[in-house]
Amino acid sequence: MKSLFKNAGIVVLAGAFALSGCSSNGNGSENQAENPDQEANFNATGLPIVNEAVSLRMVAPKAALAPEFTEMEIFKRLEQETNVQINWENIPDTDYTEKKNLLLASGDLPDAFYAAGFTDYELINYGEDGTLIPLEDLIEQYAPNLKALLDRRPDIKSSITAPDGHIYGLPSWEENNLGTNPFFHVINKSWLDKLGLKVPETLDEYTEALLAFKTQDPNGNGKQDEIPLSFMHMQWCMDIAGLFGAFGLPDNLEHRVVRDGKVIFTATQPEYKEALNYFHEKWYKQGLIDPESFTQDAAQYLAKGKTTDETLGSYVWWEVEEVVGTERAKDYVLLSPLKGADGEQTIGRANGGGPGRGSFVITKENSNPEITMRWIDQQYEPYMAAQIHWGPLDVVYKKDDNGKLVNLPLPEGASAGEFRQKVAPGSGAPGVITFDDFGKVVDMEPRAQQRAEDLAKYYNPYMEKENYPGIFFEPEELDTINKIEPELIKYVNTQRGKFIVDGGADEAWDNYIKTLEKMGLNELMEIYQTGLDRYNANLKQ
Repeated sequence: MKSLFKNAGIVVLAGAFALSGCSSNGNGSENQAENPDQEANFNATGLPIVNEAVSLRMVAPKAALAPEFTEMEIFKRLEQETNVQINWENIPDTDYTEKKNLLLASGDLPDAFYAAGFTDYELINYGEDGTLIPLEDLIEQYAPNLKALLDRRPDIKSSITAPDGHIYGLPSWEENNLGTNPFFHVINKSWLDKLGLKVPETLDEYTEALLAFKTQDPNGNGKQDEIPLSFMHMQWCMDIAGLFGAFGLPDNLEHRVVRDGKVIFTATQPEYKEALNYFHEKWYKQGLIDPESFTQDAAQYLAKGKTTDETLGSYVWWEVEEVVGTERAKDYVLLSPLKGADGEQTIGRANGGGPGRGSFVITKENSNPEITMRWIDQQYEPYMAAQIHWGPLDVVYKKDDNGKLVNLPLPEGASAGEFRQKVAPGSGAPGVITFDDFGKVVDMEPRAQQRAEDLAKYYNPYMEKENYPGIFFEPEELDTINKIEPELIKYVNTQRGKFIVDGGADEAWDNYIKTLEKMGLNELMEIYQTGLDRYNANLKQ
């Protein structure tokens, strides 16, 4: 029988397994038992997972610098160990969401989506209509590493379990609390020193510094080519949301904060309008904001820190070196939240937190769900999870005498962020590295250690106490959120850009508020408040 599979090849084997993927309970175990040849090829424990090679089609996003996953060392090793060949279809991460949606709409489904980035809405709806299969039985039978994690951490199991009781997506998490504030605010101290200015502590001192950057030629090349402040409008780790705190109410990318258990939509509050007026009058009108802050992509943004003559005065990014390079980084320092006119000094706390729950999904077209679950379960073994997220042994890590993964030196001239893209699928990939794993299984990578130290020094003392947790909403709530929120946030963000660039917030404010109410803002906030109240009530049980 073994030779039959060998001669027939992968296609025949995949066809034989096709029956199992459509079993009534979604885990295929019944059909596997009915097909002794499949059972002979499949090893329920140990490695390899299959005796004769089986291929799976997987779709995954790919970072700009990443090779095709087929060429990635970590996946070559997995294939050798498991005998499972992955036919990767990598999509540039900038196009991934659109192309993922096209695949789902067309029914051209792979066996699985990897580093899948499925939203709660997608998990619920594609789970309910059968596009995604439930995974809890497969986890129970074929995923000892993941099962052990979920048994050890019931909070993670609870977090990835949908309101209907099924698990449709597997988790991804680096439990290091580095995402609490993504907006690291950087300023060119070399220029400050040259101009006789101290590191700003207040909003007005910061404005004074930006103006000096623009008008006093701190790079000394005789040209007015300095960019006082650049950022990327409403982008993670690149936006000026943290600066709204100087006006008493910090913002975030969802414009949704929590104070004393109450959900507040920031973008309709007086403090928000005051900030927009200040940014327009004091910064944009005086040419202190890079106009491309509202249109540029990450490549353009990062290039501004590496021009031949130093031209970047201040920016927002959570790793100084990645923007300005390792040599120039010594010229720049981080700023704590700036004090506003009323002495307010606060910064927001990012919403969510906890594990991402849509990192890996198996579709109804999968002929080999047991094999697929065993393959992905390898990546929930703690040492492998670390390598999937940051890079493989002998490339990024070596094991020290205690068996801990410790970082090898970076290749000469490489930044950690860029190197990670080349050797690992990265932070959105499956696998969980818990707080206990850091320091025992794996060293936190140097830049993460630096980020943790920077958070503790510059931001944690001023951070809001509460955030909006990662709540898994009821299906009808998700329907309403999905119906209202995308267009509403798009409108708010567009208006935010216009108010900063063109001004006029005072005159347009009433109409702006009325438009938001017509778009369903009050209904949306009511759902978020209900969800938070339910979440908090459950915590007390």
